[in-house]
Amino acid sequence: MENHNIEKRLLAKNIRPTAVRLLVANKLSGASSPLSLSELEELLPTVPKSSIFRALSLFNEQHLVHCIEDGSGWTRYEFCDNEHHCSVDDMHPHFYCLRCRRTYCFKETKVPVIALPEGFELHSLNYMVKGICSECSSR
Repeated sequence: MENHNIEKRLLAKNIRPTAVRLLVANKLSGASSPLSLSELEELLPTVPKSSIFRALSLFNEQHLVHCIEDGSGWTRYEFCDNEHHCSVDDMHPHFYCLRCRRTYCFKETKVPVIALPEGFELHSLNYMVKGICSECSSR
């Protein structure tokens, strides 16, 4: 995604597009799979970890990213595809490979939403499948 489009996405979510926020958003939007804080640190070596974390926290609060807990001990972040309103309908399953420890997105597959008892309110969900990826199983 181009810098100008990322800046527009931030502004649409009432996020001031600072240099650090633009850098973090750029890396997330260009990633082929969800990224952890430590992976973003490696990709942005000149940006302090605390600044990256604050940007991710703000992006999550403003529904610009999805947080994925893949069972590796790390939270991973993924740019929301829907520009206007990121919702549960935009969620998709993820696959965590137990061998290579990579997380894959299955964007074409919708996550089943369960009916909750009265009084419960759904804010997010996490659908994680674990196993061996095709690349590792072919070795």
